[in-house]
Amino acid sequence: MTTMDNEHGHGDANDEQDLEDDSEFDPAEYNTMLQLERLESLEEEMTELGVTTLDEIRRRIGELNIQLDMERKG
Repeated sequence: MTTMDNEHGHGDANDEQDLEDDSEFDPAEYNTMLQLERLESLEEEMTELGVTTLDEIRRRIGELNIQLDMERKG
C-alpha cells in the first residue's frame, strides 16, 4: 500500500485534492507570503523593543555594543 492508498487500496479524495492544490502552486505568491510573514514578525519585534525607525534600531545597537564593551572591561 502506498501513501496515496487508503486501507482499501484506493487513493482518497483528500489525496486527489492535495495533488490538485500542488499543481496550483505559485512561487511568486509564495515568496510574497514569506515576505509578508517576515515583515509582520519584524513589526512585532520592533513594537516589543519600543523602536519605530531604522535609525532607532541602529542607535540601540550602538548603545548596546558600548554597554557590552564597558561590561567586559569593568
